[in-house]
Amino acid sequence: MTSYAADIKPLFREGDRRSMLGHFDLWSYEDVVQHKNAILGRLVDGDMPCDGSWPAEQVELFRSWIAAGTPA
Repeated sequence: MTSYAADIKPLFREGDRRSMLGHFDLWSYEDVVQHKNAILGRLVDGDMPCDGSWPAEQVELFRSWIAAGTPA
């Protein structure tokens, strides 16, 4: 099973976290769950992270984590 701590949090690099801290903390489970749909939308659109889009496999991992109920 995919979990935030083991699978999702490591996808967000220090630079990604810094660039988003004015809005929410990508290293906070609660923040990511609260903004999961907006994050997914930005990932799908290729707008996030700001230095280039994630590979399709990582976007799908994030999508499947949401579908699984966002396990911690």
